[in-house]
Amino acid sequence: MSKATGETRDSLIVPQVMLADIRETPLSVDEVIDAVRHPQAGGIATFIGVVRELDHGQGVETLDYTSHPSAPQVLRDIAERLANGADVIRVAAVHRVGHLEIGDLAVIVAVSAAHRGTAFEVCRELVDTVKTEVPIWKHQVFDDGSDEWVGTP
Repeated sequence: MSKATGETRDSLIVPQVMLADIRETPLSVDEVIDAVRHPQAGGIATFIGVVRELDHGQGVETLDYTSHPSAPQVLRDIAERLANGADVIRVAAVHRVGHLEIGDLAVIVAVSAAHRGTAFEVCRELVDTVKTEVPIWKHQVFDDGSDEWVGTP
């Protein structure tokens, strides 16, 4: 069977990126977890990034994410690179852009693997790499009127 179908061949799992997207709409944890489910997965590790009300000890009034047009492809490339690790079965990652409110989900990643250790390790590496390499910038306005850009070049 082919890599494109996500099926197995002779009991070998072909790792697959099931979801890699940048969206202006609210994110769904269920969608991301469902994307990585597989009968041979012994573990699914997830990370959910949430907009918090305090950053650097200051109250956050508003938050907006902006992305470069290349961000979806960069995200997919990262996910594909990490999906090729030993024991990885499926990978999914979505990041929100636009205006977000306190409590909104900003990023969700999930990794399924044959064993939990691999799922945890690859999930953490995926989150860390997304934060450092995907061209997405966060603009925060604090309750004292000051603001900051995070992740800009």
